[in-house]
Amino acid sequence: MKRLMIVVPAYNEEEALPKTLDVLDGVLSDLIETNKVDKASKIVIVNDGSADKTWSIIEDAAAKNDHISGINFSRNYGHQNALIAGLTATRDYGDIFVTIDADLQDDVNAIPKMVAENANGFDIVYGARNSRETDSAFKRGTAEMFYKIMGKLGVEMVPDSADYRLMSQRAVDHLLEFKEHNLFLRGIVPRVGFPSTVVYYARKEREAGESKYPLKKMINFAWDGITSFSVAPMRFILAVGIFSMVIAVGMMIYAIYRELTGHTVAGWSSLMVSLWFIGGFQLIGISILGEYLGKIFNEVKDRPRYVIQDNLLSNQDFDDKQAEKHLDDGMGEV
Repeated sequence: MKRLMIVVPAYNEEEALPKTLDVLDGVLSDLIETNKVDKASKIVIVNDGSADKTWSIIEDAAAKNDHISGINFSRNYGHQNALIAGLTATRDYGDIFVTIDADLQDDVNAIPKMVAENANGFDIVYGARNSRETDSAFKRGTAEMFYKIMGKLGVEMVPDSADYRLMSQRAVDHLLEFKEHNLFLRGIVPRVGFPSTVVYYARKEREAGESKYPLKKMINFAWDGITSFSVAPMRFILAVGIFSMVIAVGMMIYAIYRELTGHTVAGWSSLMVSLWFIGGFQLIGISILGEYLGKIFNEVKDRPRYVIQDNLLSNQDFDDKQAEKHLDDGMGEV
């Protein structure tokens, strides 16, 4: 029987977390009682440097319930790093892994369906929305545009899916071999390969608390996704630079024409031609440098993705050989 690890990143979720833990524990208990997963399965909350009582809620819940555990970051490292940390910390203890956000907008009733699909032979089971009717017209339109842009750039993604998915142990093992620091898991996971399928569900409104992804953060997240998988923005600058130089040549020809027809303005020709030419040349030079710098800048620093301050998993007992593979002692994953 497979051991399920439900990884839940949480940032300032003191309002939503008590209900989230209760609902997830109910789903996990049902799976255990019906012999769908092992009795040592757990819910692991990753506290992403919350400034509220999120971590104390996790500690209290873990002390009362053997199915609940937690990891506490030393500071805020971001949602994607919290997911990676949870998968890294639990991979030696679990057989299948579900990642889900703490706001209960993703339907937890899809988890048993994911487990069933895994039993049918699928290593990755994506949770995807069956509609976007609950979104505003603006959010729905920008989301559709984002998926189209990513598709044009050659990035393989599952439409209308976020970070709600199930992965087998071998899929997680290979996912963690991707060491880039600019994480965009929605684009990385499909690159892992292995048999996959999709479970559709209706997305709900947030149960409590405020969204941790306002418009500015969503734009930054989308930009990270584009720049993590494509150098198209740099090539766009290159195209602009070439276009500028073409204009410079055109301006030069036009200046010569004005000179020959006797309609020149003193100094105008040399000024305009030099501005366009130098500007275009600089943009081309910057874009060529950017092609290389953009690929190596974040990776060459090789900083840890996160630092773990507290790890409740290391204090909990596991009754088989997986317990011998102990996770790191809180110094982070590079």
